[in-house]
Amino acid sequence: MVAETQEFDAQAWIKTRASLDPTQSTFLVWKGAIYAFIPGEKKKLLFEMLGMSVSRCIPTEEGSWDFTSRELTYYLDPKTSEIVQKWENPWTGEKVPVMHVANNPVQGQFKGKFPAQVDGDITTFVFDIFPTYPNPLADDPKFAEYCPNPTYQAAELFKITVPTADLLNSELPSVSQLRLSWDRIGQWLPWMKMGAREGHLIYSAYGSKVDGLSELPQLLQDEINTRVPLYRKAPKSFIEGEDMTSWLYFQHNYEAYLAGETFPLPAGEEL
Repeated sequence: MVAETQEFDAQAWIKTRASLDPTQSTFLVWKGAIYAFIPGEKKKLLFEMLGMSVSRCIPTEEGSWDFTSRELTYYLDPKTSEIVQKWENPWTGEKVPVMHVANNPVQGQFKGKFPAQVDGDITTFVFDIFPTYPNPLADDPKFAEYCPNPTYQAAELFKITVPTADLLNSELPSVSQLRLSWDRIGQWLPWMKMGAREGHLIYSAYGSKVDGLSELPQLLQDEINTRVPLYRKAPKSFIEGEDMTSWLYFQHNYEAYLAGETFPLPAGEEL
C-alpha cells in the first residue's frame, strides 16, 4: 500500500513538533554520525553527535502559532562517545577548539496547511529544506581561514512519523510518540578551520520526542544541569531578532574560541 498524501491543519503539526499547551516545554532528542565527504576520498567518520531541542508554541491568532526553541548538539568521539573539546584536524594537522552547537533561539511561525504521508496507523511529515543565504562571516578577512565561502548553502532532510490517531484526537495536546529522521549536507563548520578546502559534512541522525528533561540521555542532562541551565526550558515568549546558527555563534564568540574556552559557553536560566 502506498501512503496517501493528506493535508492537516497547523494544529496537528503543533501537536507533532511541540504542544498545544503554551505553558509546556517539549523536548526532542537525536543522535547520529557526521562524516566528511570529499571528492576522490573515502568516507571519513569524524564524530558521533548527540543533540536536543526544547520548544514551545504560543497561539497568536486563530490558526496561527509562534514557535520558539533552543538547540544543543555535541560532537562526540566516535570511539569513546565522550565530548570532544579539542579536535586534531586530519587534513591540516592543527588542533582546534570544538564549538558545540548552542542555538538560542531557533524560531518560526506555523499556520496554514501541512501535507503529510498517511499510511494507516502512522503519518509522516516530510520536509526537504535547502537554506541558501549570504555567509555572515565572508566579508571579514579575519575569518578567511575558517569560512571564506560567500554563500551559506545546505540541505536538511526531515521525516517525522507519528501515530495518525494522535493527530485526530482533539483531547491530546501533544502526540504520544514521535520518530525523527534527519539528514544534512553542510559546509565545513567554521571552527574546523578548513578554509576553502573542497568537501562537505554529511549528517545522519534519528531521534524521538521525550517526556521531559529527565528522559534525555545522561550526557545532555549533566551538561544542562551544570553548564547551560538555560536549556532546561524553551523561551517564555517569541524573541525578536534573527535565529542563532553555528556561523553566528562562531562570529559572536570568536575571542573565546581563540582563547581555547570550553563550549558551549555557560548559560544561566532565563529570569
